[in-house]
Amino acid sequence: MNLSRPLRFGLPKGSLEEPTIELLGKAGFVVNVSSRGYKPYINDRDFDARLLRAQEMSRYIAKGFLDFGITGKDWIAENNMPVHVLADLRYNRATSLPARWVLAVPEDSPIQGPKDLEGKRIATEVVGLVERYLDAHGVKASIEFSWGATEVKVPELVDAIVDITETGNSLRANKLRIVDTLMESYPQLICNLQTWEDPAARKKLENLALLLQGALNARSKVGLKMNVRKDSLPQLLDCLPALRNPTVSPLAQADWVAIETIIDETVVREIIPQLKDLGAEGIIEYPLNKVVY
Repeated sequence: MNLSRPLRFGLPKGSLEEPTIELLGKAGFVVNVSSRGYKPYINDRDFDARLLRAQEMSRYIAKGFLDFGITGKDWIAENNMPVHVLADLRYNRATSLPARWVLAVPEDSPIQGPKDLEGKRIATEVVGLVERYLDAHGVKASIEFSWGATEVKVPELVDAIVDITETGNSLRANKLRIVDTLMESYPQLICNLQTWEDPAARKKLENLALLLQGALNARSKVGLKMNVRKDSLPQLLDCLPALRNPTVSPLAQADWVAIETIIDETVVREIIPQLKDLGAEGIIEYPLNKVVY
């Protein structure tokens, strides 16, 4: 099924740019970005890539200027535009934790919850999100759009802020206390509703979503190979955590077998010495690009 034209692909400019390009690379898509250009090269003739701020992405996709793209769930909610979500992509700029939009105040502020915001001043980049949050709690307050460096505006300029964080370290460094979390956000793969109705485009985008999810699944996994005597095999299998049952293959030596499996990277350092003690030899750990369930 052939596409009638390349699909316009929006890549997030800014803090998500590097981890997104890295993820696409793991999924098999090489993206080259010039220092001045906003039209990256991508090694798929069906995609025509553009770099665009994540804050704007869903608007341009909803209006059809882009066919699909990757942007934060938070900015999709902020813009409140109709798009089709193909996949949640659980990665972020610094960690694998979700980005959180939090209500924060100075450590010594009397504000303890949303009801205490009545009549107060709040600075944020996500005005729409904060408006809906206050409406849900029946609170009226003054909301100011912030162009950045929001945490330095309390308490001199505003009473509270709603800012984005992954770890909370920056807020703590600025002597701020988190009062509430408005939403958690990961990037999402989204597309234009009309584009989604095109069978060829839909298939292409479903394949992309599959590969991106496979690349994310592989981030915390490694492959493990080893050889072991047959008489030690039952005991070794008992201690071997695996994504599925390990593959066991005969070797040229009749009393030996080869084992191959996929396990969590976090347990490798503990399990390799155990495997060695159980008689495993030729143990090889190798990285994975994709794990598709």
